[in-house]
Formats: sequence, structure tokens, C-alpha cells
Amino acid sequence: MGWAEIGGCLVRGQEMCLGKTRNLCSRRTHLSIHLYITLRSINRIVMASQRSSRALRVALRQASAPRVQQRTFVSAVNAASRPSVQPAQKAIASSFVQQTRGAKTVDFAGDKEKVYERNDWPHDKLLDYFKNDTLALIGYGSQGHGQGLNLRDNGLNVIVGVRKDGASWKEAIQDGWVPGKNLFEVDEAIQKGSIIMNLLSDAAQSETWPRIKPMLTKGKTLYFSHGFSPVFKDQTKVDVPNDIDVILVAPKGSGRTVRTLFREGRGINSSFAVFQDVTGKAEERAVAMGVAVGSGYLYKTTFEKEVYSDLYGERGCLMGGIHGMFLAQYEVLRENGHSPSEAFNETVEEATQSLYPLIGQNGMDYMYAACSTTARRGAIDWSKRFKDSLKPVFEDLYESVRSGKETQRTMEYASRPDYRQAFEKEMEEIRNMEIWRAGKAVRSLRPENN
Repeated sequence: MGWAEIGGCLVRGQEMCLGKTRNLCSRRTHLSIHLYITLRSINRIVMASQRSSRALRVALRQASAPRVQQRTFVSAVNAASRPSVQPAQKAIASSFVQQTRGAKTVDFAGDKEKVYERNDWPHDKLLDYFKNDTLALIGYGSQGHGQGLNLRDNGLNVIVGVRKDGASWKEAIQDGWVPGKNLFEVDEAIQKGSIIMNLLSDAAQSETWPRIKPMLTKGKTLYFSHGFSPVFKDQTKVDVPNDIDVILVAPKGSGRTVRTLFREGRGINSSFAVFQDVTGKAEERAVAMGVAVGSGYLYKTTFEKEVYSDLYGERGCLMGGIHGMFLAQYEVLRENGHSPSEAFNETVEEATQSLYPLIGQNGMDYMYAACSTTARRGAIDWSKRFKDSLKPVFEDLYESVRSGKETQRTMEYASRPDYRQAFEKEMEEIRNMEIWRAGKAVRSLRPENN
């Protein structure tokens, strides 16, 4: 057995498991080999179930992307019939198979919404629809990278516009974009394009708008992947011309995820919206663009709702709120004599590596039913107290987003001359928190890292 430093404390053990550890003492932790083997077996079962579910989703969504091997419905149903898949999951899958192609109405907890799927846009139809268009992608960050490569692989006429010889220009060249052929400076790309995909950062969109707006002439379509700039135009000064279509496709994930799911033949969920419809065809074009950039399913929303929910979620359960809860729970455990490894395992490791994936796969009711009576009773009771305590905070947060306070804060922060230095200082402070130093050591002991 070896020793590892976790949060400044020495911990002894052979390997780190995904769940709880046993035989814990205040400063040294002997990790149970028996529990590790048991949890590895459980994890294999869970992963098998996830693979079966993924296989079914792949078959149902049938990617139109080139160079991606399609799975058949037969193989998907065979995979779904394996013992590792719950009967309820198979029933849901069956009802999905019977649904028709194209737009469908889906009941989301009693609220019926129209959902669009890419099966209604086979590859030949997509190519024909955009045969007279040049898609000018402005900016080559996370979304620009993922969406741009997907468009190119789909065979569409897409060009990239970025600052010559900058970091994005060099990255684009590494990805196979050719200067003078499909890689240009921003002004030239906009002039060549019929659909202008403004995928610059929020701050950069505001900064470059006076230069970009005059080039958005009648007949062009302006495309966003986030409603921030036009919705908060009083702060961003992004006032779109009134004689062009303005649309949005917002993938529910990073550009890397957009690209990965496309290459796997699946497709990311995205929302789409129309801000301005001059031609009467803006919605159809938004759906087509959503499919072209790699979406599997598209949900209709508005620019306002997209940006409100996005900013709210990032500050809440997706990042800010969950980080705050991690810190609070960890600190209380440490103040009561628990070791860094135990505090991190009970706060972050077990949540992210074991429980959250199961909740995402099967829902919260499944998680409650799968745990012990002791855990179940306590979790259900305390969830109500947490909800009552946290709801006022979330109400304040939503109002801060809707009123534009969060936008103003973001714009002021991003415009500071020392923005990058200030951001790096904040990141260094987070990296040096005991909880995340402990986490680095815990991650190094995971089975896949040994």
C-alpha cells in the first residue's frame, strides 16, 4: 500500500473507489478493496445499461452526417432487450419508435410542446436547401469550432472569418481551413456570406458591432447561438437591422460536445428561436441550420427565454449554485473533524462519479428507490428544507438576470483592461482551495488513472 497527500493530509490505500470508503480515521484512510470490487461491478452494470440506451437513441435519431456509420433499428432493439435495461426504459423506447418523422408534439409533464428532429432533414434535402448559400462563421471559439467542422463535414459551403494571424486563425488552419479558400478576415467573410453566424464571445459581439452592422445588408440572415447581445441591446448596443432575418440555434452543450455527438452519429439537443422574420421563412431556416450544425432534436423558444434560462442556469444548479453547495458541505465536514479525503468523497466524488450519472439516466425517483431506507428518508425530508431555503435565492437570481443586472456586471467585468489577469487570479484562488487540492489527489487514485 502507498500513501497519497489529499488536502494536506496523508492517506493510505490501494485504490480509490467511486462510492464511500470504509475504516476511516481522522487523518488516514484505509480504502476497502472489497468495497472497491463491489462498486466496480455495479459500475459495469450501469455502464452496460447506458451503452444499451445510447445504442437505442443512435438508431432512433439516425444521423445524416457523412462518414458516420449508422446503426439499425434491429440492433438497437436487441441491445435494449438485454437484462441491464429496465422494463420502463424499454416501454418508453417502444413508444418512441412508433412516432413519425419530422416535427412532433411531445407531452412534457402535462405541457405539450412541438419538437423538431433531424430525420425530417435528410442529407440530400439539407444540401439542396442551402445550395445557394454561403455560411460565414464569424469567430472560432468553442461553438465556432464545433459547428463549423460539422457544417463542413455536412458538405455545406461554409467559410470562417477571424482576425488574420491571431490564435483563432492559426487554430483554424490546423483544423484544415485554407486561407483564401474558406478562411478569411472578418470583413471579407461577412461580405461573401449570405448567412452570417456571429459566434464571437458576448463581449466581442458588442465591441465589433459598429463595424459588422453596416455589412449586414438586405437579403442576409443573421444567426446567433446565444440571445445575449440582441436581448440586452441597451447594454450591448447590438441593435439588429430591421430588414434581415435574425435567428438563433443554441446547442445545449459546449462546442466540443456538439462536435463529439455529431461524429458519433447522434446529435445534440438544441433550442431555436426567431428574433425577426422579414422573409416569412426564418423559422424554417432556423430549424435547417440547427440540423446542419449537428442537432438531433430542436425545441422552439424565444431569444429572451433562451438567454434568461441560460444565464440563470449557469449561475444556479449548473455551476455557481452547485459550487457554493460543494464548498458549504465540505467546510462543515472539515470543521467537524473529517479528513480532506472523506469530506471530498462525500461531497463531490460520490456525487459526480456515482449518483449524478444515475439521476441523469433514470431520474430522481430512481435514485431514491435505489438507495437505503436511511438515506432515502433523510434525503427526501431535507430536500424540502433546502428547497424552502434556496428558492428565495433563485428568485433573486432570476430577477437579476431579467433586469439586466447580470448583463451589466458581465459587460463591466469583461471590459476591464486587466480582465484576463483578474480572471486568472480568481482561477488560481479556486485551484488552491483545499477542496479542489484534495480533489486532484482523489482523482489520481481512480481506477482508470492507475
